[in-house]
Amino acid sequence: MDIFPKQTVEQLDRFVIGQTEAKRAVAIALRNRYRRSQLAKAVADEITPKNIIMKGPTGVGKTEIARRLAKLVGAPFIKVEATKYTEVGYVGRDVESMIRDLVEVAIRMAKDKKFAEVRKKAETTVERKIVNAVVAEKKKKVTDMAESLLYEQSLAEYRDGKLENFTIELEVVREMKPVIDIPMGVGVGIEIGSIFDKVAPGMFPKQNKKKTMTVAAAREMLLEEESDKLIDKDAINAEGIAMAEQNGIIFIDEIDKIGATGGGNGPEVSREGVQRDILPIVEGCTVQTKYGMVKTDYILFIAAGAFHISKISDLIPELQGRFPIRVELTSLNKDDFYKILTQPDNAITKQYQELLAVDNVELQFDKEALMLVAELAERENDSSENLGARRLHSIMEQVLEDISFNAGTKKIKETVVVDKAYVEKKMKQTIKQTDLHKFVL
Repeated sequence: MDIFPKQTVEQLDRFVIGQTEAKRAVAIALRNRYRRSQLAKAVADEITPKNIIMKGPTGVGKTEIARRLAKLVGAPFIKVEATKYTEVGYVGRDVESMIRDLVEVAIRMAKDKKFAEVRKKAETTVERKIVNAVVAEKKKKVTDMAESLLYEQSLAEYRDGKLENFTIELEVVREMKPVIDIPMGVGVGIEIGSIFDKVAPGMFPKQNKKKTMTVAAAREMLLEEESDKLIDKDAINAEGIAMAEQNGIIFIDEIDKIGATGGGNGPEVSREGVQRDILPIVEGCTVQTKYGMVKTDYILFIAAGAFHISKISDLIPELQGRFPIRVELTSLNKDDFYKILTQPDNAITKQYQELLAVDNVELQFDKEALMLVAELAERENDSSENLGARRLHSIMEQVLEDISFNAGTKKIKETVVVDKAYVEKKMKQTIKQTDLHKFVL
């Protein structure tokens, strides 16, 4: 997508409060990716992404910035935790699995794109199959109507959405082929079923089974089935791999926890081993996946950590060098919390309003009430563990517990106003505890 850094930051501002430095860094990285795509191949091949490392406490927007960035441009994105990986030779996930996971996401995206292209054609086939099934069911009860008239009637009802809960019987075809994976080294496997598909197609018999379901459920199943018939799987795999290689974004969280903290043996050696295994992935290498070979040279890596105990300089020098852009995210204060509650497109207050509207409750928030919630979030983060914006979720759940529990019991629409007095009543114990902390030295 042709989008300038300033526009990217404006879009990120819709979902993440503050953290301008981090937003600018990812916006420039995104624009550089577009700039590279406009260059001659010989030049473009020499330009690799400038990976980013984010330092900041939990809940301040590190993951959300990366996730929203990927969504903005429709890029394959995964979040992984560095602590989940183990050094080669040990039991656990190897670092190459992050690339295989990214490719799975990219393949799914490519498939969805193709499905959208063939949907109209698939819908025509699905409509015919479902209406025929509806007619077959109706004929069991209606015997005095011509089949052509029954078909026209059912077709009209289907298109008007009147048959969504009508129950029909469909014949589901299932191939009885094995799905065993044979390991072929670290993180690589071969699916037996896929081999026989190519070498001896039709070797495994198909099993027909009748299944009863609603029209709504049948449509979803048949759309997937018919769309699958209309697409070229090899082309999708190739497109998915290309998307992962050229546009993929991998967010590596908790990278600070695999940094050395002193000692030099035992767990320290294991953490350094994980760093050394991650290094070639970030530097650029080729990883074998079940869809084919994938180059990691142009994948954008964004690493993040709180770095409370360890420092960025505790990572091995080679890995530090692969993350040349470093940004520090700041802790959130009560003004930030108030903005988080009210300004983003997906603000918590807006989410609760939408949820409770389902049960005919119009939820309104008084400004002073939200200012108090923001202040409580800041005080709780200061007096206990700092959870960042996640603290707001905890407080809002406590404040709205009774409202959520009783919503829907009245048949008429009701308006509920959450004011400062209501928040004080619901958070009385928390306010008392945070007040006491002022006097603890």
